[in-house]
Amino acid sequence: MKKIIWFIILILVAIVAYNVLVPKEVGAPEESVSKIIYVNATDDMIKVELPFPDAVTGKEFSVIGEARGMWYFEATFPIEVLDKDGNVLASWYAEAQSEWMTEDFVPFRGDLKVPESYIGPATLVLHRSNASGLPEHDASISFPFTIEY
Repeated sequence: MKKIIWFIILILVAIVAYNVLVPKEVGAPEESVSKIIYVNATDDMIKVELPFPDAVTGKEFSVIGEARGMWYFEATFPIEVLDKDGNVLASWYAEAQSEWMTEDFVPFRGDLKVPESYIGPATLVLHRSNASGLPEHDASISFPFTIEY
């Protein structure tokens, strides 16, 4: 009986040691969610699949995700890339990939290209289309990433 108890204790110690000592993957999307900043928005309005917070991208990359139909106007919404000082490096539009006049989530895609000379930290900002121009209708999601190659 003592051998069984010692065996169980040994197994438990091994499991705890493994969870403490084995390094975990850094920069995975699940761990980076806390770096997303929502302004008048939530993850129930817009979700970005790629790039994810802290991702490393090249000079040309796609922004892919889904947003509720209210995020769009004429099937688009603005996206921009800011440098480490908040200056705009690139801006374009994400386009709905299916019918956008709905309250459901609609897939989007936007292709961006930053200047060849820029390497370093950046911020991706996705703005809700605001055809009225009224500040109370502004909303955005933003997060850091890195441009390297």
